[in-house]
Amino acid sequence: MVERVRELVAALPRVDEEKAWVGVRWQVSGSTFAHIFGGEDDLIRITLRGEPDEVAAFQHLGHPYFKSGWGNDVIGMVLDEQTDWDEVGELLVDSYCLRAPAGLAATVERPAP
Repeated sequence: MVERVRELVAALPRVDEEKAWVGVRWQVSGSTFAHIFGGEDDLIRITLRGEPDEVAAFQHLGHPYFKSGWGNDVIGMVLDEQTDWDEVGELLVDSYCLRAPAGLAATVERPAP
């Protein structure tokens, strides 16, 4: 799963990847926009940044989405065999653009709302 996310993130400019306290995270200008990690339940999860209204909508959808224990702008998603990788790609781009400096974010084509 990390490789799939890594491939999607590779299209974004000036991204740094590093090991996190658990899992792997991706940052732009020192700000984390994606974090993938495993849990004690053997599920792989990713957290991303989102607009507050979008975060609330995803949280109410249920599986594979979940409410993160931190931050009011965090979208949590379980990654498994059913994962829609096009959707993950769109969420990664949105998350990146929310964290990147405005000039850098402007160079990235965002998915249509």
